[in-house]
Amino acid sequence: MKILVTGGLGFIGSHTVVELQQKKFEVIIIDNLSNSSIDVLDGITKITGKTPEFHNFDLRDKEKTNAFFNNHQDISGIIHFAASKAVGESVVNPLLYYENNINTLVYLLQAQTQLPQANFIFSSSCTVYGEADELPITEDAPVKQAESPYGNTKQIGEEIILDTTKTKSNFKAIALRYFNPIGAHESAEIGELPIGTPQNLVPYITQTAAGIREELSIFGDDYPTADGTCIRDYIHVVDLAKAHVVALERQLQGNCKSNFEVFNLGTGKGSSVKEVVETFERVTNQKLPHKIVSRREGDVVAAYANTQKAKNELGWETKLTLDDALKSAWKWQLKLQS
Repeated sequence: MKILVTGGLGFIGSHTVVELQQKKFEVIIIDNLSNSSIDVLDGITKITGKTPEFHNFDLRDKEKTNAFFNNHQDISGIIHFAASKAVGESVVNPLLYYENNINTLVYLLQAQTQLPQANFIFSSSCTVYGEADELPITEDAPVKQAESPYGNTKQIGEEIILDTTKTKSNFKAIALRYFNPIGAHESAEIGELPIGTPQNLVPYITQTAAGIREELSIFGDDYPTADGTCIRDYIHVVDLAKAHVVALERQLQGNCKSNFEVFNLGTGKGSSVKEVVETFERVTNQKLPHKIVSRREGDVVAAYANTQKAKNELGWETKLTLDDALKSAWKWQLKLQS
């Protein structure tokens, strides 16, 4: 079966392409390389022994998007990653996020729902919950007013998808709300490849340990947590990638309970920023220079998943640990510099 992966050369997308190809799916990638590298294609090929079909264009170009689907009527499903994803940047440049994350989704759905088979996996986020009332967070937790334009695009995206499932009987969608993906493939052939200054914690940690950055900034140590730093649910990207394949297979096998389903993807355990720093230092024997700075706008205090629904319905749960993820991220960083 042919599966389209948008943003398939990005961090989570590339790992998902690997898992799809290892399950013998035929993968087609669309990526405009705005936050990725064409070299990732080589990494995917080295791991799987097969080069996926690749198209380099921007999904904001409606004409090119429609032309692509006119030539690919036999796509059985889409996994949609292509989106801008940095909370801080979205606060500074909200219109970029609304254009890139909402327009592209609409154009994709307009084209896909014309196909005979329309299965859609949406890359969503735990940011839709905002500052949750209860932890761990279940899928039934209220979707609150977003803390950032990025989070708002994920909320709006889910609403657009839900509305579409109500009008298109052939359209099935699953929104995967993930927590904090980190790590790299064990081969170190693919991993997180931020363009410019990293917006996420772990690549900033690895670049600091490698001497690329002078020191790590921890945004606030006065939160109401045990050590004063924010708590997040850090999930290994390979575990996360496998969940996308499982969700897609659920659709293809006709096992969905409704046309729109939502699943949290996390480990079920929260780790503070200081814990992540200390774990990295322990598993890599690297001393990490860091300093405490003021809080960052848009950050919630704590977020970690209740993973019971994913375990019960998808038969999926994480296998890899924080130690595994940080070791693999450091191995990837060393590979980048070799």
